[in-house]
Amino acid sequence: MTTLKDHNPESELSVRLIMDEETERQSVTFSYSNWMSNVKKSTREAYESRPLSHWILLILSGASMLIAFPASSLLSRLYFSNGGKSKWIISWVAVAGWPITCLILLPTYIFRKIKPTPLSTNLVLSYILLGFLSAADNLMYAYAYAYLPASTSSLLASSSLAFSALFGYLIVKNPLNPSVINSIVIITAAMAIIALDSSSDRYDYVSNRQYFAGFFWDIMGSALHGLIFALSELVFVKLLGRRFFHVALEQQVMVSLVAFAFTTLGLVVSKDFQGMAQEAKSFKGGESMYIQVLVWSAVTFQLGVLGATAVLFLASTVMAGVLNAVRVPITSVAAVILLHDPMSGFKILSLLLTFWGFSSYIYGSSSSNSSTQATSSS
Repeated sequence: MTTLKDHNPESELSVRLIMDEETERQSVTFSYSNWMSNVKKSTREAYESRPLSHWILLILSGASMLIAFPASSLLSRLYFSNGGKSKWIISWVAVAGWPITCLILLPTYIFRKIKPTPLSTNLVLSYILLGFLSAADNLMYAYAYAYLPASTSSLLASSSLAFSALFGYLIVKNPLNPSVINSIVIITAAMAIIALDSSSDRYDYVSNRQYFAGFFWDIMGSALHGLIFALSELVFVKLLGRRFFHVALEQQVMVSLVAFAFTTLGLVVSKDFQGMAQEAKSFKGGESMYIQVLVWSAVTFQLGVLGATAVLFLASTVMAGVLNAVRVPITSVAAVILLHDPMSGFKILSLLLTFWGFSSYIYGSSSSNSSTQATSSS
């Protein structure tokens, strides 16, 4: 029999607190185990929903992005550091590998018995516009490679993600949520940090005017790249209207072909094409090295574009964004190791902010996709 004297409120409160803590611990453990179980289940379901060939192709495409794009950036910088002078040659090399994509496209017509997409007037005009913009974009990036370290130009070029989000919102009406806006602000801050640290990042033979010209054209190229991405998405959705891999390849081939034509014209008019033989003789490493740098620049850039196209088709824009985020530190670290690029504390801070901005963008894009899917399913 319990009396009032035997009843101790403090001991009862202690027992309740202990029980509450135990219950909370069990619920946390239970939630974590459920989360792990759901992750394993969704991963297994995703894996089983696609054939093994799909995942092999996705892995190869992702590896192509992570290897080919950084290699192309380093080779472009190597061209200028070894005595190359022409911005037109580097912009021409970026699209000179268009037959590689064409060689991959042709077998799809043969083995899958698919006919090429008919060319309407609007589609041809769209390809001409995108090709011209791509040629201009490559020329802007060539100025960046001429005057900036590869690690710096790679970090600045990552601002194209912010421009892609802005132009996607204005042109394609893609949603802008707080996470995406946050990523734009963070990436802009990272670019400002690089500008403030120009004194420790500039090569001795590059003047202040040349450095800031490279900085300016890198940002302008990134803005134009974001515009091209939004316009390409608009063409793909409005004019092509179907999401098949061969259609994406067709668009890439036609845009690269037009860009190649415009760049070749600029190369001839500027007389840089006629000067290639003389430039090869004075190139550090000789003519053989000169040819290898240009050829492999063309091959790696085209393989990177192919990989990005495949990832977009096989997975999603979010996956492409993840790989693009990983590509930036790979290029920066490789440039420091292989090309002995300067790496100051400010540049490391900018690199971390850029990665943070990419993460925020990926999270925002994932949230938008999830809400869109939920709305459509309901």
